[in-house]
Amino acid sequence: MTATTLDPTTALVLVDLQKGIVALPTTDPAPTADAVVARAARLAAAFRERGLPVVLVRVVGAAPGRSEAPLRSGRPPADFAELVPGIGRQETDIVVTKHTWGAFHATDLDLQLRRRGVTQVVLAGIATGAGVESTARAAHEHGYHVTVATDAVTDPDPEVHRFSVTKVLPRLAETDTTDNILALLGD
Repeated sequence: MTATTLDPTTALVLVDLQKGIVALPTTDPAPTADAVVARAARLAAAFRERGLPVVLVRVVGAAPGRSEAPLRSGRPPADFAELVPGIGRQETDIVVTKHTWGAFHATDLDLQLRRRGVTQVVLAGIATGAGVESTARAAHEHGYHVTVATDAVTDPDPEVHRFSVTKVLPRLAETDTTDNILALLGD
């Protein structure tokens, strides 16, 4: 768990920190959703202070393919896709709306990042084994350096969270704590 450096043009990508996702229960050893939002807000404030891009990703649908695990049934609450106020959204933030787990598929995220000369992304958000991991995979495949703030991600399933943080994400990214990433930013 060691992030070595942050490129001069690094973007923060906050995945699915929206009311309907943050409301999902989490259990130990995964961080609580409130802790993730608080750490994401610290990261966002530091990135904004330095004029670095902050991307707020929200999900409004699901991929249509079949799976063995049933999708949630029923209609989501009206405020499901609203970004949580705790992340302190600013007018300068880039908002990406997705319909699948990953923030790159069928969105303009790659274009938004490339226009700004971004070469690295720092990821935080919910859920570790879905939106965060899918976004990390795609960022890696698109050629970005990827860093994951492991104490600023969580998952409703603690085993999925543990497996993703210890087995999958280290193969795609450097991983570290929010405090250590902030130190690399110069905080």
